[in-house]
Amino acid sequence: MRTTPPAGEWNILGWDASGIVRDVGPEVTLFKPGDRVWYAGSITRAGCNSELHLVDERIVAKMPGSLDFASAAALPLTSITAWEMLFDRLAIDPGKMPNNKSLLIIGAAGGVGSIMTQLARRLTGLTVIGTASRPETQTWASQLGAHHVIDHSASLTDELKRIGIQHADYIVSLTHTDQHFAQIVEAIAPQGKFGLIDDPKPIDVTLLKRKSVSLHWELMFTRSIFNTDDMIAQHHLLSEMTRLVDAGVVRTTVNENFGLINAANLKRAHALLESGKSRGKIVLEGF
Repeated sequence: MRTTPPAGEWNILGWDASGIVRDVGPEVTLFKPGDRVWYAGSITRAGCNSELHLVDERIVAKMPGSLDFASAAALPLTSITAWEMLFDRLAIDPGKMPNNKSLLIIGAAGGVGSIMTQLARRLTGLTVIGTASRPETQTWASQLGAHHVIDHSASLTDELKRIGIQHADYIVSLTHTDQHFAQIVEAIAPQGKFGLIDDPKPIDVTLLKRKSVSLHWELMFTRSIFNTDDMIAQHHLLSEMTRLVDAGVVRTTVNENFGLINAANLKRAHALLESGKSRGKIVLEGF
């Protein structure tokens, strides 16, 4: 996998996408031309900041009929990441029976956090605690279903105690894990499970040993990078997300629509994303 192309080559960025199938290969069985689909693509192929895009059918599903293309495009990558973290990596059991266990989501107002909060609240019996540091993002996390919202710019352990929770059974860190790691070690319950998706500076994972905490890393592109035997799982996952969206169980997390896909709007979108002040997802549509 190459992140910097050699001289004379260039990369097409962008992963989340929704659109209409233009054509299919001879071995395709799941889709036909004219189908409205959504997907997150693969980092081993060109991204979706282009008018035409080639994608493996095993990581594609028919998009929700209740959403327009822009609203749908906000969901695939974050939905796959959140779903795989909760139900594959952390092995949380779906089901609404109360279980006296809690999930702390660090960065609950971001793209992945916005979906993870909804899935955890609506599909599990966990007490869902989201973190956000600004009033508008705290309100957003609460609206998405968090039972409690705490401030990750303060002490996580103090914030948990403030809402009457001693330790979280599951903690997922979606951003700045290295900055929060010492507090995560304190806040997680003995024999708890810790998951992360970012690329932190070095962290001392031996600090988890005293509590027998397991660590789980999630990258939703793993299946497509390695062409795993269960790659079709992402088709099934996205198909289930389509059902949940059309049933009104999960809502789109699009927050900003920057209009046409062109260089100027892509720069604006990346600038907002890199500012750390965005919430939900940023989308562009059309050419």
